[in-house]
Amino acid sequence: MLAGTGSDVGKSILATALCRIFRQDGYNPAPFKAQNMALNSAATADGYEIGRAQMVQAEAAGVVATTDMNPLLLKPNSEHTTQVVLNGKPIGNRNAYDYFRKEGREELRQEVNRAFDRLAQQYNPIVMEGAGSICELNLMDTDLVNMPMARHAQAKVILVCDIDRGGVFAQAYGSIMLQKPEDQKRIVGIIVNKFRGDIRLFEDGRKMLEDICHVPVLGVVPYLKDVKIEAEDSMNINLSTTSGSEGVVYIAVVLLRHISNFTDFDRLQSDPRVNLFYARTPEELRGADIVILPGTKSTLADLYELQESGMKEAILKAHRAGKRIIGICGGYQMMGESVEDPDGVEGSIARLPGLGLFPFVTTMSGEKTTCQTEFTFEGLPCKGYEIHQGVTKVALPAPEGENYYENENLCEATNRFDNLVSSPYVMGTNTLGTYIHGILDNAPVIDWLLAPYTSRQVVTEDYDTFKQRQYDLLADHVRKYVDMDKIYDLLK
Repeated sequence: MLAGTGSDVGKSILATALCRIFRQDGYNPAPFKAQNMALNSAATADGYEIGRAQMVQAEAAGVVATTDMNPLLLKPNSEHTTQVVLNGKPIGNRNAYDYFRKEGREELRQEVNRAFDRLAQQYNPIVMEGAGSICELNLMDTDLVNMPMARHAQAKVILVCDIDRGGVFAQAYGSIMLQKPEDQKRIVGIIVNKFRGDIRLFEDGRKMLEDICHVPVLGVVPYLKDVKIEAEDSMNINLSTTSGSEGVVYIAVVLLRHISNFTDFDRLQSDPRVNLFYARTPEELRGADIVILPGTKSTLADLYELQESGMKEAILKAHRAGKRIIGICGGYQMMGESVEDPDGVEGSIARLPGLGLFPFVTTMSGEKTTCQTEFTFEGLPCKGYEIHQGVTKVALPAPEGENYYENENLCEATNRFDNLVSSPYVMGTNTLGTYIHGILDNAPVIDWLLAPYTSRQVVTEDYDTFKQRQYDLLADHVRKYVDMDKIYDLLK
């Protein structure tokens, strides 16, 4: 188990690296995180939902992702409530107080333990990941994902520290000393992560850390800049602006409060023809050639904020000026005539007018659509996945002159009109809407998107090939700085 001194210390990326290394060395590894809290999720091949990080780790391990790799996923709706996804399916919304009470925790504990047991029958080794800090004293009795999970799995625990934040000695020492004596014994090593500068300058620090913690330092890993691995959550969003680039297409992603699946833009951001940035105010949209409305966990709440902040009018102004507007998932729902929630699935807002760029109405429902799909774009094969709540239907006849494609439906259209909005994507005048996450991972879509703004052509590497190469580069980086021989000795 890779456990952390806090959130965003690098547990997920190191777990991904170990999954790849074990696979390269001839083993059959699999990732496991009992409980994940993130809005960045993925659809498994059999139509269930797990955290995006475990999908990435499964890809690195060369195995098919299943819900047993992340049996419990929490998707925050607001600062106080979260949707609980158990074994790939939502079981309802909980407020934080109720979720972290002792009552009912044992049932969840049994579920995550059973998921690990099933996984351990198929794979070896299991690369486990903790969540946040391992020493939140007020939550230890209800913890499902850190040391109690390590006890169940009889796991060797490696503590991951983030030296870039400072205070690495206090991080490591405090995290170990605040454990129960039996849990202290499970911590068999430390990895110091995100080091900047000349690594030789930390040689004395390494020895000091071992002396005070009585645990070996298994590696000091430099900050990783040139390897592209999909991030676990939106803490990793790069809020760069439009300044400093010439001859590129400026693409603004509207930074919604509840943005989800922000990795939809990773490939686009790495395209040399693109300067992609996140816009929070109407002023920041002015320099954009293309505006993207991303996915969101709370469509109505974010649509309300767009209206109140002036962003809604700024998007419509950009459209009137001939800019392309792209909507993905919740962003696609916002592009219709209205979004309605008569049953309060998302919250207290019953209805809001949308941007009116498509003649559709979306009604929120308790059922969640989760599936992977293959489709064609400009006659070329593409793929992606859906994770959304809500049913979108045609409200009005399509305006004259609009070019709405009627491609094969994704998830069972019920009639000819619904087939329009159940298609992989719908296009209008300078608009494209889709429920498909990952649509911008496909080269034909990117080339279409950029065509009006640049004649420059680039040879775009197949995205799966690109990702596999990144996993190998990550493994090389970690092998260089982490003592893998010692880790294998510990596993024996």
